[in-house]
Parts: sequence; structure tokens; C-alpha cells
Amino acid sequence: MLSLVCSPTISVRRRSTSPCRATLREAEATPSVAEKARRLREAKRVVLVRHGQSTWNEEGRIQGSSDFSVLTSKGESQAETSRQMLLSDSFDVCFTSPLIRSKRTAEIIWGSRPEEMLPDSDLREIDLYSFQGLLKHEGKERYGSLYRQWQKDAPNFTIDGHYPVRQLWDRARNCWDRILAHEGKSVLVVAHNAVNQALVATALDLGTEYFRILLQSNCGVSVLDFTPQDQGGTFNICLNRLNQTPNSPVASGTSGGRKTKSRMILVCHGATQSPGSEFGLGGMGYEALNMLGVIQSQKTAELLLDLKVNCIVSSPRVPAIDTATAISEVQEAADCLGADCVPRYVERKQLFDLEVQPIFQKATKNSTTYQSGWLSCFNQSTLKELWTKSVSAWQALLEDLSSESEEEKILVVVGHPAILTGLLCQCLHLSVDWMPSFHLDPGSVSVIDFPDGPAGRGVVRCTNYTAHLGRWSIPITRSTVDDEAF
Repeated sequence: MLSLVCSPTISVRRRSTSPCRATLREAEATPSVAEKARRLREAKRVVLVRHGQSTWNEEGRIQGSSDFSVLTSKGESQAETSRQMLLSDSFDVCFTSPLIRSKRTAEIIWGSRPEEMLPDSDLREIDLYSFQGLLKHEGKERYGSLYRQWQKDAPNFTIDGHYPVRQLWDRARNCWDRILAHEGKSVLVVAHNAVNQALVATALDLGTEYFRILLQSNCGVSVLDFTPQDQGGTFNICLNRLNQTPNSPVASGTSGGRKTKSRMILVCHGATQSPGSEFGLGGMGYEALNMLGVIQSQKTAELLLDLKVNCIVSSPRVPAIDTATAISEVQEAADCLGADCVPRYVERKQLFDLEVQPIFQKATKNSTTYQSGWLSCFNQSTLKELWTKSVSAWQALLEDLSSESEEEKILVVVGHPAILTGLLCQCLHLSVDWMPSFHLDPGSVSVIDFPDGPAGRGVVRCTNYTAHLGRWSIPITRSTVDDEAF
């Protein structure tokens, strides 16, 4: 059975000071998920899975909440891969969309488990009314400006007298009522692209402007941890990972169907030789990589061989430099490894703004347990320093990513998870309050696409991806407590 231990944390509240909060209308309509979760007495982990590829996915047809498509053979295979990824999990219940493509995915993943599967109509895909059933080019031809609004300004898009994305956010909040009320500590939810985006966003108290920003690929797995605290009914909600997919997260050059030329890949350096903790939390991970860390860096380098990396920017600390070196050496040996016909040249840089050791040296922390939402063990002033440093680092990295070239530009950033968490917050335009809401593991990879270039809005393709680490991987829903093996 999956178990989580509650750690001290800053109180998670309605973050009304953020410019990216839900709209006032949305906030007044229903309590936030954080407010609803106050009823929790025990930790709860919720694993979201999107259905496998469907026949209408393959055809490029707009599905919405219609129920005329079924899984393709590829979709069945993706669902089987997800089943194996989650095989060791002792889920207490499975909530599923009643639509055929999602229900079949849930049946494959659930396998012979005796626990119940609960269909929930609010987990159906977004309602797109007259658009449903059209091929995408038919939508463009038939609806013109209305279709463009759906593509460019989905939160304010109206069709047949409805606001689909706003309705979807309301449905997601309703779903959380049932998910959080269920007595199970480990919950599987199998649904769809848009509704899973809405579930992630509403859990983190993000508004409809985050639609299409937090990707959900076919059979992509996202994990949310709800951890009640001892002090006054407070708790932490943490996105442990986003969109862990059956296939490589870096293989596609598109982001939610849009081509992207600019990409930033955040790489956490591997495990270090720090005594007393899995990721050097005692010494904050600034010693050399241990053997596991060396393996993790090599596995990450192999994953990125599918891409032609232009530049690697790392923290000036030893584990980050060693990880960056491993990546560049594999990149520059691409021709010998059969991945390219000519040698690659990779620019290497060190960025002092990625260095966080001075902040941690003077910090007082309430726990040394490295678990989901571990940044919550630091006080607000420490988090503020980390966040402020990430502001400068983010601006410098965007300048590096900007280029006059028409070719795709890929920037790899290597550092400690704390600063990389700050970069995720910068990408999403979030304040310091959100830093404990994200978790990154040693050796993990997170991918940010910029379909409109570095000056445009970043789209988070995945966070905390670890499947490439193979047998050395952090299991997708492994408890992060009392695990000496890691």
C-alpha cells in the first residue's frame, strides 16, 4: 500500500496575490480544491492517466465529449505499457470517464484488481458541441474566426451559447469533491486530455488561462500528492510529476499539435555522495556524483541523443558540471553512436544564477526528508531567495535560447532541483507560494516548449520524467518515505 508521511510545510491557501490566479468569477463560484481538501485526515495520492490513442485521434478529428471513437491498436499498446508502469501500485479505487476510449484504457490498466471502478460523467472530455466530429481542417473552413478563437483564446471561446473551457474547470472542481471524499489513499483516475489538464490546474489553483499549458499525451501519467499537515488543518498539494509518457518525452517536435522550434530541457543532476540522504539533502547535494548519480547522468545523456542539443548551461557545482559533461560527450559522439552522420558541437556554459548553495548554507529547515513537496520544509525567506534567483536565471536562459537562426534550438539546463523548480514557476508565471507545489527527483528531466519562440508563453511538456533511468528509475508513484534502497 502506498503511504506518505506528512512533513512540515507552509500553509497552502487560496493564492489571491498571484496574477495567474483563477478569475474572480471562478473563485466565487465554488471553493478551491485546497479548501475542499481540508477534510482530509490522511495523505492521498491521485494518479491521472489520459486514454490511449483513439481512432479519432489518429484521424485528426475533434472528439470533445462524443463517444464514437475507440482505441487503436497503438492505443491498446500504450494502455498496456501504462498498466506495467503502474503494476506495483495498490490502488484503492479507479475513477473513470464513461466514454468508451477512456473506459477501455481503464480496464486494461486496472487488470484483475478486485477494487471497484467508478464511472463519473464529469470526467468526460470537454464539451465542444458543434465542433465535435469535424476534422480539424473542416473546423477551420466551416467556422473561420470562431475556430481561430478556439485555437488562440480557448478560455474565452464560446460556441452554441456555451463557454467550454470554463465549464470544464467547473466540472474538474466537482470531480475533486468525489475524489477527495473517497476513503482510498491511492486513487487512479483515467480520463481525457482536456479534463486531466483541468484536474491538474484546479488542484494547484490555476485558472482557465492554463488550458493547453500543462500537456497530457496519450496514456501520459500525472501524479498529485495531497499531504495534510499537523498545524491547524493546513496541508500541501504537490504535482509530483506531469505527463510521464510510454514513449520518449523529447521525440516529438510538436507541443499539443503545434510545431515548436525552441525547447528548454531541465535536467536534475544525479544522486550525490552526501551522507544521510537520498539526494544529498543533508549537504544539499554539492558533493560529487555517487555511482547511482553517474548512471543517471549517462541515462539522461542517452535520452537526449535523440535531439541535437545546441547549448548546455549548468550550475558551477561539481554534480551539475559532471552531468553536463556526460551529456555533451554523448552529443559530440553522435556520429560514432550512429545517431548522426556528422559530429555535433555543443556549447557549454556555467551560470552562477543557477547556484543555490549559499542560500541553503544559511537556511533553517524543519525536515531532512526528501519527499514530494520537500521545499515546504524551508521557511518563506529561503523560498523567496530561491525564487528571486530563479528570476535572474530564467531571463538569462531565455536570452540564450533566443536566436536569429531558423533552425530548432534546444537548450539543456542542469542544476539542483530547487533552482529548476524555480524555473518552472517562472515559466508558468507563478509566485514564490507555488514552489512547494512541484517535485523533481535526481536524474529527472522536465521539458518546456516555446511554440511561439522564447518571447512567447512556455508550454510544459512534462515534469519529473524518470522512465529513461530504467531499473535505476524512481518508480512512478514510489513512496518517498523510509526507502533505504534509494
